[in-house]
Amino acid sequence: MHQLPSDCRRINPLTPARRDPSMVGMPGPVAVLGTPMFCDMGFFPSVLIVEPMGVFANDLPAGTILDIIPEVNIPSFGLCHSPLNPEVIALTAAALGVPVPAPCIPIVVDPWISPSNVLIDGLPILTEGSVCECLWAGTIVLTGPSPAMNVEAI
Repeated sequence: MHQLPSDCRRINPLTPARRDPSMVGMPGPVAVLGTPMFCDMGFFPSVLIVEPMGVFANDLPAGTILDIIPEVNIPSFGLCHSPLNPEVIALTAAALGVPVPAPCIPIVVDPWISPSNVLIDGLPILTEGSVCECLWAGTIVLTGPSPAMNVEAI
């Protein structure tokens, strides 16, 4: 019932095949529901939230580059300390120039950048190491370890 695309295979991520630079394809495990991520302008890590699209890895739905909806796919990172965030600017001005973080609401307008060559419904699948940019200058990275860390596509 739950299948990865036909060009996927299961391997142990610690095997020599994983470290072999001649292996082309995704650089890391498939990013699924619950894969940890971090924003360099946020205070706390968060986890990717993925709605099931019919492709699963270790019984968890796999993400695609369009999983960028704030609070649906990308939850808050706690507080934001970006000097470009309008709320941070307002709070800092009210504190007479002392930097004050504001609640984080990630605003992502461009798809994730994923080095994957595996597609789900025509969209590249996410892997650990995929990156997207928040409108407030934060870089969000899927850091892993993925709950599906033993699933790779090559």
